Amino acid sequence: MFGYDLVIIAGALPYLSEYFQLSPAMKGLAVSSAILGSIAGPLFGFWFTERLGRRKTMMIASFCFMISAVGSAFAFSIWDFAFWRFVGGIGIGLAMISSPIYIAELSPPEKRGSLVNVNQLSNVIGINLAVIAGYFLSFDGWGWRWMFGSAIIPTAFLLIGLLFIPESPRWLASKGRSDDALDILTKINGKVIAENELKEIKKELNQETGAFRELFQPGIKIALFIGIVLMIFSQINGVNMMLLYAPTILADAGISIGSNAILTSIPVYLFIFICTVIAFGLIKRFSRRGLLITSILFMALGHIIMAINLHQHWPPLFTLVPMLIGTGAFTLGFAPLSWIIVSEIFPNSVRAKGQTLGSLTHWVMATIITFVFPVISESLGEGVIFSFFCVMMVLQLFFVIKYMPETKGRSLEELETNLVLH
Repeated sequence: MFGYDLVIIAGALPYLSEYFQLSPAMKGLAVSSAILGSIAGPLFGFWFTERLGRRKTMMIASFCFMISAVGSAFAFSIWDFAFWRFVGGIGIGLAMISSPIYIAELSPPEKRGSLVNVNQLSNVIGINLAVIAGYFLSFDGWGWRWMFGSAIIPTAFLLIGLLFIPESPRWLASKGRSDDALDILTKINGKVIAENELKEIKKELNQETGAFRELFQPGIKIALFIGIVLMIFSQINGVNMMLLYAPTILADAGISIGSNAILTSIPVYLFIFICTVIAFGLIKRFSRRGLLITSILFMALGHIIMAINLHQHWPPLFTLVPMLIGTGAFTLGFAPLSWIIVSEIFPNSVRAKGQTLGSLTHWVMATIITFVFPVISESLGEGVIFSFFCVMMVLQLFFVIKYMPETKGRSLEELETNLVLH
C-alpha cells in the first residue's frame, strides 16, 4: 500500500495538472501533500507503536489509506485533493515506522536483513501495480479519479492480512506479557533459543527506561546520528524523483504526454521489482557496508549520465538508461539497507523513538525535495538537479566509509553494546 499510494500520483499527475490547470508549484503540492502527511505519521506512530502495539498501528495506517483513496477520487479542487492525500500520507508514515520495527523485532538475526527487505519488495510490488493501474485508467476526464479510487482494492487485502499476524514479541515483553512473547518466539526459533532470547530482552528492558533522552547517551547517540544522516541521504539521492516523476521526466524529454509516457516508464518500475528480488541474495551474501558503497557509486554514475543526457538533449528513449542505472542501484542496496540498518542499530527500549526521528527526518526531506523538484526543473532545468544529486552521493560515500558500522548477523542487543564501546 505504501508503494501503491505514493506512486499512483506519477501516472495521474499529467491528467491532474490538465484538469486543475496546475502551475509548477501546484504540481509540487499535489505530489508532496501525501509526503507532507507522512511527517505527521511518525509523530502519531511513536505513541501508537508504544501504547497500542506494532500490529494495531499498521491497521490504523490501513484505514488512513482507505479514507484517502475515497477522498482523493472525489476531490473537486486541488486543495481538497491535497487534504485527502495528506490523510493517506499519515498512513504512509504510520506504516513506515511500524512495519520495519515489527519485522526486525520478529526476525532471527541471520534472517533479519532478508525479512526487512520483504517490506521493500512489497513496496515495489505496490509501485508496479500502481503504474499498471495508471496505464489502463489513463484516459481524459475522470480517469485520474479512478486511479486514486483503485487503491481501495489493495487496502482491503491489507486489512484482511493484518488480522492473521501476531504482535511483536519484544513489544509484548515490554508490556509484561512474557508468556505471549515466548509463544511467538518459540514458533520462530524453537523453545531453547526462544527462552534465551526472551531473557536477553527482559534484561535490557530492566536496564533502560526508554526515555527520549536516552537517544543522546553514548553509543545510542552515534546510532541516532547514523540513522538521521541515512534518512537525509535516502531522499536527496534523486532516485525517488525518478520514480515519482518518471512519466513527467520522460514527457519533458520528448515522449508524448499521457498513456505513452506511462507506458514508457513501465520498464523502470519493472526493473526495480527485479532488482528487489535480486537484493535478497545480495543482502544475504555481502556485508551491509560493501553493498551500500557499491549502490552509492552506481547511483552517482546514473545521475552523471542523466545530467549529461538532459543537458545535451539526447534522444528521448535514451533517458531510460540513466533511470535504470540509478533506480536499479538504489533498489539493490540503498533502499532496503537504509531501513534495515535504522531498524537494527537502536536498542529495544528506544527503537520506536529512534525509528520515529529517523522516519521524521526521511519525510521532512522527502516533502522539501518533492515540492521543489518541479519548480527548479522549470527554472534551472532537470540537468542541474541531477548534477546536485550526484554531488550528494559523493558526500554519502564519505559518510558510509567513515561512520557506518557493520550490522549483518549481529543480535540487536550485541549491536547496542558495540556502539556504546565505540
